[in-house]
Amino acid sequence: QVQLVESGGGLVQAGGSLRLSCAASGRTSYAMGWFRQAPGKEREFVAAIARSGLSTSYADSVKGRFTMSRDNAKNTVYLQMNSLKPEDTAVYHCAARFLAPALVVLTSPRDYDRWGQGTQVTVSS
Repeated sequence: QVQLVESGGGLVQAGGSLRLSCAASGRTSYAMGWFRQAPGKEREFVAAIARSGLSTSYADSVKGRFTMSRDNAKNTVYLQMNSLKPEDTAVYHCAARFLAPALVVLTSPRDYDRWGQGTQVTVSS
């Protein structure tokens, strides 16, 4: 059974940076995504990367500030978050979809079948 474990969240001032990690145990070959959920709001797409690592997609709200990458040798994906804003405050979850096509990027939470527990990111103004 695949497990996803996020790390790297915390408290940071506006304009600061954080790097989130998501380590997947068990099988590899997953398309991966990051989603976030703020209190009282629905879960929203943040970023996604194809199984091959050759394609990525970002929400408009984070383009130019966040970068998603993966290290398949370590079964780990990363989300580098720069120029953080208070509106980025949320619980960030990583998600995985086994054996998605190699170049396909999945941006809907319905596309994923494995979820991590989440890591809290808080950006103070």
